[in-house]
Amino acid sequence: MAVKSRSAPVSHLVAPLKSAAQRFAYSALVLLSVAIMVIGRADGTLVEHVRTKTNDMLAPVLEAVTQPVAAVTAVAGHVRALAELYRENERLKTENTALLQWQQVARRLDNENSGLRTLLNYQPEGSTWFITGRVIGTSGGAYSRNLLINRGTLDSVAKGQAVASGTGLVGRVTEVGDRAARVLMITDLNSRIPVAIDGNHDRAILAGDNTDRPQLAYVGPHTKINIGDRIVTSGDGGVFPPGMPVGTIASVDGGLIRVEPFADLSRIEFLRVVDFGLAGVLPPEAVPQPKAPKRAKGDPGKSEAGPTP
Repeated sequence: MAVKSRSAPVSHLVAPLKSAAQRFAYSALVLLSVAIMVIGRADGTLVEHVRTKTNDMLAPVLEAVTQPVAAVTAVAGHVRALAELYRENERLKTENTALLQWQQVARRLDNENSGLRTLLNYQPEGSTWFITGRVIGTSGGAYSRNLLINRGTLDSVAKGQAVASGTGLVGRVTEVGDRAARVLMITDLNSRIPVAIDGNHDRAILAGDNTDRPQLAYVGPHTKINIGDRIVTSGDGGVFPPGMPVGTIASVDGGLIRVEPFADLSRIEFLRVVDFGLAGVLPPEAVPQPKAPKRAKGDPGKSEAGPTP
């Protein structure tokens, strides 16, 4: 209580003094400004000299004050640049992912177009009807070499029809469902195809043995075999027409003759099922007559050919 009683008179004395000092400072600044203006009018050189000296004294202080501001501004600029760089990087990653997807689509379409263009180069002579199908499954192993295509009886595919790529014979249809068919390849162990050596027309049998190069069996004793000779179907047995390209002689090792197929059987995507109208050696009940091909709008896989004269 005593302390409060002593401080009260002091505060009463300080308040008037503070107010008087503020009024005096204001008045002094006004008088100083008027004096500077008068002196500036009277002696401009003196005022300029004083101003120059004042600037010289304040320059280091101003420089020291502006350096942290400049540093903070530079740091802020770097942060903004890094943020912009991060956003640009994320955008480029997104574009790169989209471009990679389009690249895969373009490559797939290019492969499909290449396969279809190759099929267009092959025109089966004497065929009454053909259809193009896509390979949807394979069964490659030690005991079987066959393919599954997406065409069946609904597309008029029938057992015994020849199957070829754009470069040569691939095999024949052995099993047929409504929407799929199985193709026995010429390299399968169960495949036996009558062939002839193009040029001298010597007959032989192309026998598959589940390797990439089937054997040429039952060759005549006086038949001349040279590496590179062209092998075509002979037409014997009525299963395949004569002259279909099969492959070339790849090696002759004693009595073992290997044939390199024209078709790359390991990279087949599209095949052409061809009906030559040949019943062959199969009984009539095993070879159903093809139905009239059904047209489907927007189905680019189908291709039809009328009777050839």
